[in-house]
Amino acid sequence: MKKELTCIGCPMGCRITAEMEGDSVLRVEGFTCRVGERYAREELTNPRRVVTALCPVAGSRVPLAVKTSRPVDKRLIFDCLAAIAAHTAQPPIRMGDVIIRSVCGTDADVIATQHRPCL
Repeated sequence: MKKELTCIGCPMGCRITAEMEGDSVLRVEGFTCRVGERYAREELTNPRRVVTALCPVAGSRVPLAVKTSRPVDKRLIFDCLAAIAAHTAQPPIRMGDVIIRSVCGTDADVIATQHRPCL
């Protein structure tokens, strides 16, 4: 079976064609760099994404922008979003602070992407 992808690994946006047999990638064509080949193989066998969201902050109506420290399995995105929404961050918060460790049992932490001083 053939699958077509547009690589998001770099700004070139290569159109990639991959030949699959079951869950195995047999061949990848159309990439300009090795990033494209790696992207296609990972996207077809184990897709992962960095999750970005807004987290409630204690004593504030303004939520905190957060993201996962590394990509998580694409199937866990909505679970991660629910965990973030259910959590309340405690100020003071500095950019890079861990807000939730090992979100949803993954190897990714949820980290702050902005500062939030004491209220």
